[in-house]
Formats: sequence, C-alpha cells, structure tokens
Amino acid sequence: MKKAGKILCFILALSTVAAMTAPFCSAAPYVSAKAAALMVADTGELIFGKCEHELRSMASTTKIMTSLIALETGTPEREIVTTDEMVTVEGTSMGLLPGDMVTLRTLVCGMLLSSGNDAANTVAIVLGGSVEEFAKMMNDRAAEIGMKNTNFVTPSGLDDEHHYSTAYDMALLGSEAIKNPLFESICSKRHITVEYGNPPYKRTLSNHNRLLQCYEWAIGIKTGFTKKSGRCLVSAARKDGVTLVAVTLCAPDDWNDHIRMLEYGFSVIKSTPLDDSLEGVSLPVVGGSCKSIPVSFASKPSAVLKSGGGEVVREVLLKRFEYAPVYKGEPVGRVLYYQNGKVISESDIVAAKSCGVVRKVPQKTREKEQPKGLIDRIKEKIKGVFS
Repeated sequence: MKKAGKILCFILALSTVAAMTAPFCSAAPYVSAKAAALMVADTGELIFGKCEHELRSMASTTKIMTSLIALETGTPEREIVTTDEMVTVEGTSMGLLPGDMVTLRTLVCGMLLSSGNDAANTVAIVLGGSVEEFAKMMNDRAAEIGMKNTNFVTPSGLDDEHHYSTAYDMALLGSEAIKNPLFESICSKRHITVEYGNPPYKRTLSNHNRLLQCYEWAIGIKTGFTKKSGRCLVSAARKDGVTLVAVTLCAPDDWNDHIRMLEYGFSVIKSTPLDDSLEGVSLPVVGGSCKSIPVSFASKPSAVLKSGGGEVVREVLLKRFEYAPVYKGEPVGRVLYYQNGKVISESDIVAAKSCGVVRKVPQKTREKEQPKGLIDRIKEKIKGVFS
C-alpha cells in the first residue's frame, strides 16, 4: 500500500480556452403555451422560459415521476397480480383487469406510451401501499431534484386543486428522468410489445408523443391532457452531444411549440471541445526508477456551452508528488473548467506512463556478488584443508 499524506496542490494554470463569443443565432421562439421552459438536461441551465415559475396543473406528465420512482426501485421485472382497487380508476387505461399478471417494467410502458391511469394507480399501491403514501414518495423525490414549486397528490395527474407544478420544475424532472437509461429506452419507443393478462399474452402499445414521428432529434418523454390543464407536454431531444428538455403547460399548439423551442435551443447551445493541452506538466515520483512521469487526460474534455456565454478558463489540480510505484492510467489530479465563475466541466488527469520502484541491494549482498581475487581464493582453500 502506498504511503499516506499525499498533498494536493493547486497549480495556478488558469488559462483561457476558446470562448463562445458569437452572437445568438436566432431570436427567442414564439410559443402558444401559457407556461413554457427549455433546459439543458446535463447542466440544468434554463435557456428559455415563459411564465416558467407559474403554478399550473400538469395532467399526465405527472406519470414521469411515477415511472421514474418505479424504475429506481431496481426491480423492473418484479411480477404483480392486480386487484380491483389497483385498476379501478377513471381516465385513460392500458387495459388492466383484476387478477392480471404484469411486471413493473410493463406498467411503466403502459404509463409512458399509453398514459394508463390504471398502471399509475397500480404502481402507487404496490410501492407506496396507498395512493396517499405514494404521493409522499413523489414529493420527497421532487425535493431531491430541486422541484421547489411542485406538489403531487395523484400518481396519474388527474385534476386536484392541490396537485400542481411549474414548467421549470417539470423541466428539472424531465432532465432527471432522461438520465435513467431504462426510462429513456421506454419513452423513446413509438411502439412497444409487452405481455400481461391472466394468463399474460402479447399486446402492442403505441406512444402518444407525436414528436417521435415528426421531429428527427426527439427521444421522448410524455404527453398529458385534462380539461383543467389543457394540453401538456414534456419532450426531450438530442443532437450533436446536446440533450435538451422542453416543457409546455396549457399549449394549444404544443407540437409546433416544442419544435420551435428545440430548434432554438440547438442553435444557441453547442457541445464544445475544451483545452486539453498539458505540455510541460509532469508529476515528480519519489522512490521510483524515474524522477518524474508525464500526465495526460483520461478522456477528451468537452462542455455544453451557450453562444455568448463568456470565456472559459481552466484550473489544473495536480498532486505535489507521488510515491512509486505509479501505474499508467492511475488518477493523479483533476482539471476544472469555469465559465462566469461556475464549474462547467471536470476531467481526470492520469499518469501517462508507469514508474516502478528502485530496489536497493544491501551492502553485504553487493560485496558477496563482487568477484574474488586470487589471494582470497587461496585463503579459502587453505581454510578448507585445515577445517
């Protein structure tokens, strides 16, 4: 084991890298929605908003949270037998009947594609014990995400005066949900074949999200509608390494609203390579077969940057020294990239080559290894005769 007490030092290598100084490529988009938000999924940066903090009902986009919690249990193949209490609920349905055998994964498919209120109700009772207890789980998860102006009452999004959110909060939720690989895999499907029933048999569910058909960069997420809330939509799209989440609440023309918002977002947000030069930077090695070793980046650094967002600077944090042995690829430091005083990206620095330990040979051992002279050999022979 290597000795403790290694010290991190700050190499003042604050250097300016390519700044995004170009003017905005397009004007802010027109949206028909009462409230809207456009967010960079990876960073949570809001790049467009309209009444984004106004409290509004959000209809079946609520099922984004219900689905996320269901998938985060880590048991998507858990099999459930439905009861009358679970499946008796008004509104849209995936067609569950009492006594059906269905997995948690299939229930999520039923929520995200068919917008099944029966699926949402079943998940709530199975995971929370009741709709009321599950609502507490939803609100706890919302607090973790940073949804400060949201209160969940139902798992499906049925109208309730105490069930509300904001376009901004729903963008936060969409950004969190799309980071879950299984969530993205399900919500991005235009059609999906599942099995459920008593006994289970194959069914094909169709996605209500028309953006998957009419916008090439779309990857999900969820539609919603009630008379109170109007048309609601949370969508995600990915292009050239940038993932955006758009939200509209009460939008007469939601499909076109989202295309305009997403196109605007991709015009002003780019995934940009960052300065990865480490020329002249090396790490001293104590007790090694080499005095120092070169270092390199573990991977090519990049960041999602907004046009005109200001210059980017970097700070290299490297260990003052390292004890041998040091192995190629071993982390030895980090580089932080800042824009307007905020960290926008981090990257590991690793050893670019290995350096072994110098093994010292004891003095007596070295003496024994030296070739013996003629007189020494004669003395040994005489000593052997008399012994």
